[in-house]
Amino acid sequence: MRQPKSERRGAIQQGRGAVHTVRQEIRGVLIFLGLIWAVFLLSLLLPSLNKWGLVPRHLVGLTGIFTMTFLHENWQHLANNTLPLLILLTLLAGSHVSTWRIVMMIILVGGCLLWLFGMRGNHIGASLLIFGLITFLIASGIFFEKRPMSIAIAVLVAFLYGLTLLQGVVPRFSNPEHVSWDGHLCGAVAGVLVAYLLERDNQRRIARERILQRSGDG
Repeated sequence: MRQPKSERRGAIQQGRGAVHTVRQEIRGVLIFLGLIWAVFLLSLLLPSLNKWGLVPRHLVGLTGIFTMTFLHENWQHLANNTLPLLILLTLLAGSHVSTWRIVMMIILVGGCLLWLFGMRGNHIGASLLIFGLITFLIASGIFFEKRPMSIAIAVLVAFLYGLTLLQGVVPRFSNPEHVSWDGHLCGAVAGVLVAYLLERDNQRRIARERILQRSGDG
C-alpha cells in the first residue's frame, strides 16, 4: 500500500528538520569547544583567571561551579580534555534534542556535589563534565531510555571510556596531587542523576498526555 503524497512530504520535512537540528547541535559543540580554547588562550595572558576555579565549601568558590569547565592548567590538560569532549558531546547531540540542558544540569549537579564534598583546593578543568557525559550516555541508554540508538551509543561509550571511568574515580589509580578524582566521581554521579531525572520527567509528561487524551476521548 502506497503512502499518500501528503504523508510522504510530511515524513521528508520531518527528516530534514531532524538533520537541521543535529547540525545546529554539532555547531554548538564546536562553539563550546572554541570557547574553552579561547578562555585558555586568554589565561596565558592573564594567569590569574585560573583562580576562579571551584573551591569546595568556600563562598567565593561557588562561582567555580560554572567556570571550572572552561579553565585549564596547561596545554596538555586542555588537549587531554578536548577530544573526549568532542566525541561525547557529538554523541549526545546526535541522540538527544536537549543537549545543552543536559550539559548545564551535569555541570550544576556535579559542581554542587564537588563544592559540598570535594577535597580542599582549586578545582579546574572539564573532566567533571566529561565523566558526567560518560555515565549519562551509558545510564540513559541501558537503564532508562532503552532505545536502539541510545543503547548502541551506551555500548560504544562503555567500550571507549569504561576503563577511563573506573580508573578516574578510584584514587588508587589516579595521582591525587594532579588529578581531581573527586571531581571525576562527582561528575559521574551527576551524570546518572541527570539521566534519572530526565527519564522521570519524560514519564510524567507521557502520563499527563495519556490522561489528557483519555479525557478528550471521553
